[in-house]
Order: sequence, then structure tokens, then C-alpha cells
Amino acid sequence: MPGSLVWGLFSAGSLAAVVRYVIIGAGAIGGGLGARLHQAGRSAVLVARGEHLAVLRDRGLRMRTPEEDLTLPVPVVAGPGELALQADDVLVLATKTQQAPAALVEWADVPVVGGGTAGDRLPMITATNGVAAEDMALRYFGRVYGACVWMWAAHLTPGEVVLEGVPRTGVFHIGRVPAAPVEEVAERVRDDWTAARMRIVLPADVLPWKYRKLLSNVGNAFQALLGRPEGMGRLVRAAEAEGRAVLDAAGIAYTSDEDEAAARADSFEVRPVPGLEEVLGGSTWQSLSRGTGNVETDYLNGEFVRIARRHGREAPINATMAALVRLAAARGDRPGDMTLERLSQVLSRWVSP
Repeated sequence: MPGSLVWGLFSAGSLAAVVRYVIIGAGAIGGGLGARLHQAGRSAVLVARGEHLAVLRDRGLRMRTPEEDLTLPVPVVAGPGELALQADDVLVLATKTQQAPAALVEWADVPVVGGGTAGDRLPMITATNGVAAEDMALRYFGRVYGACVWMWAAHLTPGEVVLEGVPRTGVFHIGRVPAAPVEEVAERVRDDWTAARMRIVLPADVLPWKYRKLLSNVGNAFQALLGRPEGMGRLVRAAEAEGRAVLDAAGIAYTSDEDEAAARADSFEVRPVPGLEEVLGGSTWQSLSRGTGNVETDYLNGEFVRIARRHGREAPINATMAALVRLAAARGDRPGDMTLERLSQVLSRWVSP
């Protein structure tokens, strides 16, 4: 049956049933979203691996927030072989961007009860940093929804997520890629995720929001290398200015600073979590802290490098940062192993003192 007809059947009738969210990647974002959905009485299944999977199966998911310390029995599977996909399921890709291609291939051709495959029948929400996962997903899925994620969350210990935002846990701007009028599935996601303490916005076009978030994410590389030292703001601002110049030269639209600030202003505030003395960092900082051996910097700073080169330009600050973080991950470096003085020397060709 053609994918468009299958989707017509899905969107027209089945959303009246309970939607189950299959969250591929149970780290900070995926685990936090799954925990909040489960807590709100919505149906969610986490897809995890390794020791994290083992702890989730044995003990459940510990969710630590400024106001709560709970262990929740969120259902968890290792992969599609342990799950019968239903026509009402919504897939949520919450891996790091460099892990997205393998995950998409793994799930695209999985049969759905009643006929067809996940790629033909089920919507895929890409809750990832950067702007690359949407095009990756379109190779395999007929309906792709990009999500711009603002969520102060961490996953450093197997079986545990830390959520620092209150009263809402995070903000998601979600929209069809390519841009299209809001569909019923997006409205259902908005209702369910709002109940799960998220603020959900359905913009006419989600990509300008994702490109603006990409500009914010250039700082992840600096934080991962340096930790959180005083004085790195000058270097981060130079990398962001370079990124803006690249987007402007390429004619790529991104949300204004004013609109971005307004979207976050009344959504949540970040508060400390009791019992955590360490100041937690962003996603790249967490990858180096856990010693994963790989990072998503090539899809953050490296995205500006790709766009620049496609338009006959260079982005040397972001290219250098992407290379430095790749090497740090391969060596097993920890945040703070590089000094601010050393990094300033490396970048001195492009950043004034």
C-alpha cells in the first residue's frame, strides 16, 4: 500500500486511540522525556543499551529534579526485536546526531501490526541537536517532524537522569520537515507532552528555530574542552559570530535573539538538584565526562564548516574546535584537561586578545 495512503488512514482515524511514544535513545533528553510522560500517565517506551539498559530493567529509571527524587518503572527495550510496533506509535529519535544514521536504519524497515513498515506508516520526531538529523530521517521515513529542544538535563550514571528545569522541564518547538500545515499527530504530541511538564510550540517552520539553537550549541565544544572556566566567553562569542556570518552568507534563516529569548523567558528556570555538588554541563561535556569515545561536535561546530565550504567560504574557528573535540574524545580526555590559555593560543590567529 502506498505510504501516502497508509498515512491518510493513520491520521484520519487511529489518533483517537492511545498514542505510544517509542523513544530511541534513553539518555538525558530521551530518558527525561520518557520519565515525564510515564509520570503523566502517557504511554512511553525507552530504547536503551549497555549498562544503562540493564539498570533500567532491574531497578527502573531514577529521575532527579530540584523537587523530586523518584524511581519510575518506565518500560524499556533493547531494540525493535523486543517490541511489536502499532499503527498509533510515534517514534522519537533522541540519540546524539552521530548515532542517528544507525538508529534510523535499525527502525525504518520494522513491520507494523496491520501491515507496512515503520518508515511508511509511523511519524518520526527528531529530538536532536543540530540540523542534520531531519535530512537523515527523510531517507527512511515518510513523515519527519523536527524538534528544537531546550532542556537542561543530564545523564551521567546508568539508570539515572537529572532534570534541572522547573516548573516545566523543557521547551520543544516541533514542526514538519519540510514545512507543512500543522497535522493532528503534532497536536496530539502537544497535548501529551504538555501534560508531561513540557512547553510545546508548533511553529509554521521549525528549521529557523533549529538553526538558532545551532548557534547556541557552538559553545558546547568550549565547555567540553575547558570545563566551565572564567573568561571563555570571548572565544565562544567569536565562534558564534563566525557561525552567524556563515548562515547570513548562505541565506539561511534563523530565529532572532529576541524571539528565542521570549520563547524561553516564561517557560522554566534552572535550579540546583539536591545532592549534586558538581555543576553539570551540556551534551558534549557529558559525552567527554562519560568517556563515550565519540561526540556530536561535527554536527554542531562542524555544520557551520560544511555550510561555509558549500558556499566557497571557511569557518576556521569552528573547524578548529570540531577537530580539537574529536581528538579529545578519541584520547579519552575529560572536561578541563585543556587550559583556557592553551586554547586561546590555538585560536589566536582568528580571535583577538
